[in-house]
Amino acid sequence: MSALRPIGRIPGAGTRSYLTVVGCKKILAVVHTVTYAKRLLDVLPLLEGDFRVQVVFTMPPHVFGDEVPAFLARLGCAVVPWEEAVTMEFDLALAAGRGGVERLRAPLVTMPHGAAYLKRIVGTKDPGVAGMRRIDLLPDGKPPAAIVLPHKAELRQLRRHCPEAAPYAVVVGDPVHDRITASLPLRARFRRALGVAEGRALVVAASTWGPWSSFSRFDALLPRLLNELPRESHRVAMLMHPNAWAAHGAWQIRSWLARCRQAGIAVVPPEADWRNVLIAADWIIGDHGSVTLYGTLTQAAMLLAGPPTQELNPDSPAAALALTVPALSPTHPLVEQLEYAAAERWDAERKAIAGRITSEPGRFARNMRSLLYRLLNLGEPAHPPVTRELPDPPGWAALVGGAERESA
Repeated sequence: MSALRPIGRIPGAGTRSYLTVVGCKKILAVVHTVTYAKRLLDVLPLLEGDFRVQVVFTMPPHVFGDEVPAFLARLGCAVVPWEEAVTMEFDLALAAGRGGVERLRAPLVTMPHGAAYLKRIVGTKDPGVAGMRRIDLLPDGKPPAAIVLPHKAELRQLRRHCPEAAPYAVVVGDPVHDRITASLPLRARFRRALGVAEGRALVVAASTWGPWSSFSRFDALLPRLLNELPRESHRVAMLMHPNAWAAHGAWQIRSWLARCRQAGIAVVPPEADWRNVLIAADWIIGDHGSVTLYGTLTQAAMLLAGPPTQELNPDSPAAALALTVPALSPTHPLVEQLEYAAAERWDAERKAIAGRITSEPGRFARNMRSLLYRLLNLGEPAHPPVTRELPDPPGWAALVGGAERESA
């Protein structure tokens, strides 16, 4: 295999290698968007400490990919340009998106970038459940080495939607589910890090992206968050899908939300970890995105801001959640609705819905590491894989963009 330009060969120096650690198995992490990058970063730590393996990154063209170079640069990743990566051979490639992966010269492992195949694609030449269409599972008709699934129910769906992909499917679990559940005991610490004082409540407004997301209607919700929640007893944090930031630009998002941030509402940036904020919440006001579904794992009470039937997969746990959690009313006072949601929690129903996120709870690290090393034709390291706890969230002042205009 040829050396890698950013880490192994100086341009113009011929074929001479400048690597220090040589003879490694080469893994290519295919990063289309920040969202996909975050999912891969829940997988790659399973290879930590193994000097037999070298991971490099590449960035295929993607409409939401503008922020990826800066994101990978902050991590200090070795990056191979896409047009060079597709000419090279790798021992394994990992991807949470499908764009261009049929061009790779490596055994490919594909995985979902969110929870439980919640959305339908409509109005295109390839309609269907996102992630379950033939174009998603077998790009250009080329089968991958493995299709990673979170739940055995998805295996049944895959057999129905694309039976020729079934031989490549492996049920391994969900890394986000496992990291959230492992970090639930840290809730008090996360709240302290956010500056949510004793006796104060944290309301998290969560949105997916696109014209059917709650962010597309935030102009109706924002005045209520600003004006109806008592500042002395409530804090508000906003979690928006990185695709919304990428599509409109960070400057525009900050401009739209400038008044909110000035009023002390926290806006979690796309590069930050949102899961610790979710765990810290007392209430989640969400839509049909993955963040809301993962919220069922926490102790937060929930309200739903109108999931659309057009985009919602009717067989998904998000559809079941929409029938269980109360819908946000435009006419009743917001505080009363929050109190109602806290009093009527539907914990048994929520637990059942959360159980549909993965059929391998707590076992993603074990299952995924076994799969990776089997495909690499390497023996697994002689220690159990670890599900890492989530890091502390940033301080509140950082999330509102400076000093708060309210007293602590």
